[in-house]
Amino acid sequence: MASFQVEAALKQLGHDIRTARKKRRLSVADFCERVGVTDKTLAKLERGDGGVRIETLATALLALGELHRLKELIDPADDHTGLVLDAGRLPERIVSKRRTSRASSGTVSDPVDDEGSAF
Repeated sequence: MASFQVEAALKQLGHDIRTARKKRRLSVADFCERVGVTDKTLAKLERGDGGVRIETLATALLALGELHRLKELIDPADDHTGLVLDAGRLPERIVSKRRTSRASSGTVSDPVDDEGSAF
């Protein structure tokens, strides 16, 4: 059994799909034909039934001209939690292996970089 939050989100998604279909003045029959489903499957989708295939959802979004929203759903560039976790894993210091090996051999020389870049 899905959590209350999942059920509420699916119900809202179904409602939003129904509203988008109506705004585009698409009848149930026309939309079913575009999506390739029966009217019973469309009714489940618009109710937010969790048993509807994700492919059906994607095809419905395509028929509505909104497939890009599915592509952007979990965009790593906008994953705020993931970005915060990545930032927390950054090392405090980065020690150059090359410099460490030179220091141990006793021949440490720092090249002068007049351009301001070390690359």
